[in-house]
Amino acid sequence: MKFGELLRVASEAVQWNRMRSLLTILGIVIGIAAVMVTVGLGEGAQAKVKGEISALGSNLLTISPGGSSAATADSGESLTERDAAALSSHTVAPAIGAVAPIVQGDETVTFGATSTSMIVYGSTASWLQVRSRSIVSGEFFSPAQETEGANVVVLGSEAASELFGGRDPVGETVTVGSTPMTVIGVLNSVGSGTSPTTNEDDLAVVPLTTAQNSLFGASSNDAVDSILIKATGSGTLSAAYQEADNELLMLHNISEPADANFTITSEQSLVSTATSVSSTLTALLAGIAGVSLLVGGIGVMNIMLVSVNERTREIGLRKALGARPRDIRLQFLTEALLLGILGGAIGVGIALIAQHVLPSLISDPISIPAWVTAGAIGISMLLSVIFGVYPATRAAQLSPIEALRTE
Repeated sequence: MKFGELLRVASEAVQWNRMRSLLTILGIVIGIAAVMVTVGLGEGAQAKVKGEISALGSNLLTISPGGSSAATADSGESLTERDAAALSSHTVAPAIGAVAPIVQGDETVTFGATSTSMIVYGSTASWLQVRSRSIVSGEFFSPAQETEGANVVVLGSEAASELFGGRDPVGETVTVGSTPMTVIGVLNSVGSGTSPTTNEDDLAVVPLTTAQNSLFGASSNDAVDSILIKATGSGTLSAAYQEADNELLMLHNISEPADANFTITSEQSLVSTATSVSSTLTALLAGIAGVSLLVGGIGVMNIMLVSVNERTREIGLRKALGARPRDIRLQFLTEALLLGILGGAIGVGIALIAQHVLPSLISDPISIPAWVTAGAIGISMLLSVIFGVYPATRAAQLSPIEALRTE
């Protein structure tokens, strides 16, 4: 039997029992849609995490107080401005391009009757270079303003919009905490406002000395919350890591690296960790959703067995007219394949619609790669063929005489 004839017979069989065919492919539809949306959520989450981490700056290393071991995690020792100054030496660390010590805290920023809470960073003039940011209006504070502890502030684009609407805030006075400060610049937008805890557009940056003396309180040992390091290039990131590690071990009088009371992390390690966790969760959820695909395949086998029993006389007649067992087997496999294609296509359609509708409802991106779409169709076809083999073989083995006797 030619393929065109097989397809026509299979289509007629599927259309003859529309409701039963629809119920048969329902499991495949649900399974395909669930797996695609789950994988899409995982891919979207990974892209979101990579974007937010990349927004922190390129070739960036972050040094935080506290070691990785239990003995040093809560050692009580801090990073200091002295540490940052030592790492800024090109003689000590030639692979390090710029260093920015950081103190930070949440503060309420007020302009007129408008108030908003945001994270405020205190840092040096090198913060702009380290974070790979730029100024779209006004200017960043200078080393001289940092030294004198000037009451100046640079706002993120979203912070400026919340306080001033569409007005240019440069030259205006805002109150940060209880301290009046002059807005001297607005940062470029990095588009990472999807997560309130990591919104790099809703922030303010002030000179380090201003933050220590006027906002967060002066510190007797010049402690800082973290130190940001920008390597001279992507190829020197590993060298910058080693230089920073060796210098801090020496400054803190630590002979064993395992006893370090500080932790150095990079963009790559953050991305790798976040991606690994996201991939594991995605695989787990996709596996659970895949169970419904298995159920859908069993449904195809069930309906094909029912179809064989109902069409026994038809099978006997076809065999009596010269149809070979191979023709009968191909006929029923084609029907199973057609059901799989229909189920896969509908499932893919639902998933693609969900890709555009769900993000606005759950506030999380969904990104369904092309390979997932192609794979979903292929899997639905493969399952249908696998679960259609037994019914098709059973139909092919029917005796034409016994089949014609069946009432």
